[in-house]
Amino acid sequence: MGTVTAPHDPLATVVGGTTAKVMAAHLDLRTVGDLLHHYPRRYAERGELTSLSALPLDEHVTVVAEIADARTRPFNNGRGLRFEVTLTDGRGRLRLVFFGRRAVHHHERVLLPGRRGMFAGKVSRFQRELQLSHPAYELLDEESDSTAVEEFAGRPLPIYPACKQLESWRIAKAVGLLLDSLAATDWRGIVDPLPEGLRERRALLSLPEALEKAHRPRDRADIAAARARLKWDEAFVLQVALARRRRAGAQLPGRARVPAAEGLLTTFDQRLPFALTEGQERVSAEILADLAAEHPMHRLLQGEVGSGKTLVALRAMLAVADSGGQSALLAPTEVLAQQHHRSITEMLGELADAGLLGGAERATRVALLTGSMGARARRAALLEAASGQAGIVIGTHALIEDQVSFADLGLVVVDEQHRFGVQQRDALRAKGERPPHLLVMTATPIPRTVAMTVFGDLETSVLDQLPPGRSPIASHLVPARDKPHFLSRAWDRVREEVASGHQAYVVCPRIGDDADPKGGKARDDDAADGAPDGGEGEERRPPLAVLDVAEELAGGPLRGLRVEVLHGRLAPEEKDEVMRRFAAGGVDVLVATTVIEVGVNVPNATVMVIMDADRFGVSQLHQLRGRVGRGAAPGLCLLVTDAADGGPARQRLAAVAATTDGFELSRIDLEQRREGDVLGQAQSGGRSSLRMLTVIADEETIVEARAEATALVAADPELASAPDLKVTLDALLDAEREEFLEKG
Repeated sequence: MGTVTAPHDPLATVVGGTTAKVMAAHLDLRTVGDLLHHYPRRYAERGELTSLSALPLDEHVTVVAEIADARTRPFNNGRGLRFEVTLTDGRGRLRLVFFGRRAVHHHERVLLPGRRGMFAGKVSRFQRELQLSHPAYELLDEESDSTAVEEFAGRPLPIYPACKQLESWRIAKAVGLLLDSLAATDWRGIVDPLPEGLRERRALLSLPEALEKAHRPRDRADIAAARARLKWDEAFVLQVALARRRRAGAQLPGRARVPAAEGLLTTFDQRLPFALTEGQERVSAEILADLAAEHPMHRLLQGEVGSGKTLVALRAMLAVADSGGQSALLAPTEVLAQQHHRSITEMLGELADAGLLGGAERATRVALLTGSMGARARRAALLEAASGQAGIVIGTHALIEDQVSFADLGLVVVDEQHRFGVQQRDALRAKGERPPHLLVMTATPIPRTVAMTVFGDLETSVLDQLPPGRSPIASHLVPARDKPHFLSRAWDRVREEVASGHQAYVVCPRIGDDADPKGGKARDDDAADGAPDGGEGEERRPPLAVLDVAEELAGGPLRGLRVEVLHGRLAPEEKDEVMRRFAAGGVDVLVATTVIEVGVNVPNATVMVIMDADRFGVSQLHQLRGRVGRGAAPGLCLLVTDAADGGPARQRLAAVAATTDGFELSRIDLEQRREGDVLGQAQSGGRSSLRMLTVIADEETIVEARAEATALVAADPELASAPDLKVTLDALLDAEREEFLEKG
């Protein structure tokens, strides 16, 4: 075994070539630093048993449990033997099963009732019971000769994220070898990113102490101290990266965009038939102040569904038009781009008819550019953008193409930011002669600490106030499998709403045709977000499809109503025509995929039925629900599911039904998902830089780290006083992630 000198040393120098290959292939651990920061998932106490009632199906787990009983059973008319072991935690039960005479005879000698141990394997379900087939195990009682007993006697037992090829206890032994090797060289080559003064102010451990106590704790106090220190590492390094990004953005050359005294914006405001909300006034003032600066705005505009973000963005675009510049509004789907074009044109009225008969004296043009437009319409839109005739250009990814050019691009507005990669957003911004101002919008409310991390290089504006006239939305669970009469009642409610002169949406997870025979996700904008473990891992039917459901409804419970479909595979003109008819009241029930998730505004639609609701994520359900209750009549959202009562899917749906507070739901959503790599894992596919920190639970640490990072970068932007921090930052921000931050 070689001597470890630096975190980038290959793992083979510590654990040997064979183990290193397994770690690289199955756990994505390749260097000494990777293994050092592969922290235990949890810790078990000797004598403490793992809760067996909530084990995730189809995942590899390690449990600490007691053997309740064990028996050998013949099968296949006596030609085979099966050894079954039942584990217990005093409440739940988990079955282990081994096949083959040799294996049975070996395991039945040691796996005896009353013994305790660690058992690792993939959780499956057989005859409605959880089980592990041929699990690996390590016994932890006085009868065992395992070194695990000696090593961890009286200490918390680390349980590592593991895999079938490498169990938790083998990872623990590899980590132990690594820690011993590092200690032998006095941790030479391991740099501590936290400046000494910060560590002293915060009473934090040194990095070697923290790593030793995280992997080999003597007690729970060691674990707490180690976690506090390691969370600070992740939070502080990230916030320094973002603080430097904010500082660099503030120094970029930009062009101030100031609205004319009696220009488009003033004229538009005077013609508005309603007053802006207090929130819209406040946020608009923040944006206009940014636009008037000599460096590019970088602002995130977030808010509840229906809070009026589009109006705020339009006022910003009119301010830019007043200064002679253009704005590009990037939307994730053609349906949303068309809806934005229609609604903005309607809001502007004659102010959108520059150069046309009946156009106002002070006016502009609003162009639409999508990928599947006809050649003539496309040429006209390209000409309006390139000539500067169109002060506002709305489009999908088609805006990014090379042949699209602008006379003077002053503002880029990105709607539903999470649908776009950084490269796509940057390709549009590069079309400006100088870096244009950037306004990122999302209707998915983001908890404060997530905004500080994922969007930490952006200033944040929040619209948390709904305009007057918005109606409440009632949400109810419809357990179709348990109570089929509830589903019948749901269709009755749809008929009642239509009879009252209103309209309805029915949303399905997929389109449904020969191109999607296995019930997988539909392409592009039609895909559900993929809710985590929606069906508790059981054998499930394919997701319900728009085409099938529409046919069944039109010939069954909604017979006689005007039922039409909308999905991403329709031609653009077909989609636009369907939406026009629906908006005009010519369609009673629109059966659609998630193309209606954002931006679609039909105030007369009062009820939404979401089929297979458990297949959607929390935030996506909240977005969909926001399509109703947009007028004077109250909205109704019915969440139809076959998910089993008491399972995580039903709990998730119950949370959605219980509140319309998008910020609360976003916390629930994030708690059920991994944060991912806030420095660009979604773009690069790399490993997450957040291994210990959780952006919801560790709010206090993130807020304090942001303050420390901001002060440090303001005083020392080149980090000359913190060389170890700079080394760590440079290592974290490899070329791809550095590019991500630079383009953010």
